[in-house]
Amino acid sequence: MKNDNTPVDIDFAEAAVPHYARRGIVTMFMIMLGFTFFSASMWVGQQLADGLDFWGFLGSLILGGIILGIYTGLLGYVGAKTGLSLDLLSQRAFGEKGSYLPSAMTSFTQIGWFGVGSFVSGGTATPNFARFAKNGKAGAITTVVAFFIGNSLMFFFGAVSSIFVGGNDIFEVMVRLNLFYLAVLVLGLNIWTTNDNALYTAGLGLANIFHQKKKPMVLLSGIIGTVASVWLYYNFCGWLNILNCTLPPVGMILVLAYFMNKEDFETDQPKLKTIDWFAVAGVILGAIVANLLHWGIASINGMVVAAVCYCVGQAVNKRK
Repeated sequence: MKNDNTPVDIDFAEAAVPHYARRGIVTMFMIMLGFTFFSASMWVGQQLADGLDFWGFLGSLILGGIILGIYTGLLGYVGAKTGLSLDLLSQRAFGEKGSYLPSAMTSFTQIGWFGVGSFVSGGTATPNFARFAKNGKAGAITTVVAFFIGNSLMFFFGAVSSIFVGGNDIFEVMVRLNLFYLAVLVLGLNIWTTNDNALYTAGLGLANIFHQKKKPMVLLSGIIGTVASVWLYYNFCGWLNILNCTLPPVGMILVLAYFMNKEDFETDQPKLKTIDWFAVAGVILGAIVANLLHWGIASINGMVVAAVCYCVGQAVNKRK
């Protein structure tokens, strides 16, 4: 039972989200859907529309949606089932100090998101928001549906923009249709919902690393993101490639760690390792392979390598 006289951290940065703070499916769906609406995905839609015919575009949209749905759905399930943030999950999977690696990676990519935007980074940060769902099933369903709808719409808007104005800016299309004020409103809401979530995740990650309160870390993240936005704007494609290669291994290890060691995630006081070197190695090797292996899908290649490293580590630890 909640004690109203006790100060409560509404972000639950250092503990699992309690049942009284959980939200229903409709609320979670709207939160996750708003999370997926951002301009960067329209750039991808433009690239697909320029290089593929209609059926090729549709096929890539569905295939990408399936892959993204499985990835984010699993993370959404784990986050909602445990009530733990990405950083608290990382402490259990990577060790107390080992968690600094995924926290740093996610924080700085989210700071980059605040500057220019990225979808893979947001997908990996899914537990930070899905943990407020009533249960694991609700967290997984709302995440999968919201990401598929939001991602598909952004790709579609980018494709339409490419056809009508030769770019990826749906807002330019709206302006040409004399919908200037609506375009400003939509753009403002787009930036607000995206960057709010980005700074929230970055703040949680930096708070885990530096053992500070989240709010000043959010402010610091916003300052860094704003200053770095000029550089990121002119290095957008390279930034997206880095995210695509480095972050999926983190999500893969978090999911595996949960299903292979549920007892560590279902207690409020787990016995944390200092560093799980196999988990750390999985992320590093996964990122290297994803960047250097020019075959298949980079993010999946990275996740496979990370999974192998982590499973080997689990086998070795069980023999001790």
